[in-house]
Amino acid sequence: MNIFDHYRQRYEAAKDEEFTLQEFLTICRQDRSAYANAAERLLMAIGEPVMVDTALEPRLSRLFSNRVIARYPAFEEFYGMEDAIEQIVSYLKHAAQGLEEKKQILYLLGPVGGGKSSLAERLKALMQRVPIYVLSANGERSPVNDHPLCLFNPQEDAQILQKEYGIPTRYLGTIMSPWAAKRLHEFGGDITKFRVVKVWPSILEQVAIAKTEPGDENNQDISALVGKVDIRKLEHYAQNDPDAYGYSGALCRANQGDYGVRRDV
Repeated sequence: MNIFDHYRQRYEAAKDEEFTLQEFLTICRQDRSAYANAAERLLMAIGEPVMVDTALEPRLSRLFSNRVIARYPAFEEFYGMEDAIEQIVSYLKHAAQGLEEKKQILYLLGPVGGGKSSLAERLKALMQRVPIYVLSANGERSPVNDHPLCLFNPQEDAQILQKEYGIPTRYLGTIMSPWAAKRLHEFGGDITKFRVVKVWPSILEQVAIAKTEPGDENNQDISALVGKVDIRKLEHYAQNDPDAYGYSGALCRANQGDYGVRRDV
């Protein structure tokens, strides 16, 4: 295979795939990554560690006091950062289990040149390895990456989804966006009219991955985070219509994925 065929094959593999809602639920029965949260998908991308007994290597034994340490192939270029990486993985494991960490922000604190930005960029790169599933309606993908399970009520639908598709109850309860709520009303409550798109997170296209840079704390616009009303659309929609809103904020684009913000102190 030459470089051109290899490039085209990679490009084709990264294209979006569309499914019906029924097909998506069938996928959930076979592949738990279809309904996994961001922390779980990141753990899948990181993979399993290689356990190293530092007592067997004089150089490492002095650094790690003869402890058994975990080294992750996904971070093999990060020398001497095993403890920090293990803390990140521990945070992700707890968040993946739905514990308190899922509501917390991962904060990387350290001196200049300590590798914080490099670690953050590696996490973004790893996020690209596992696809996400996003609601679509009338050929338009959700601008905030609504997950298909946001359509279901945990009190009413959890038992059926658990029995028929093996989806645990804790994955339900995500609040649908105003965009999805409007389409649901337009469809008269017929959720089969929704489509589901398999999307690969992308740093380049800012799909499920976004970041914001620090600005002037006195006048930094919050629209960089949450978007704002699109004046051009007010000719066709009322100001309170979900379609009049521009979901261009980093938090909108990074839903189901990785959002990073850098702060200089």
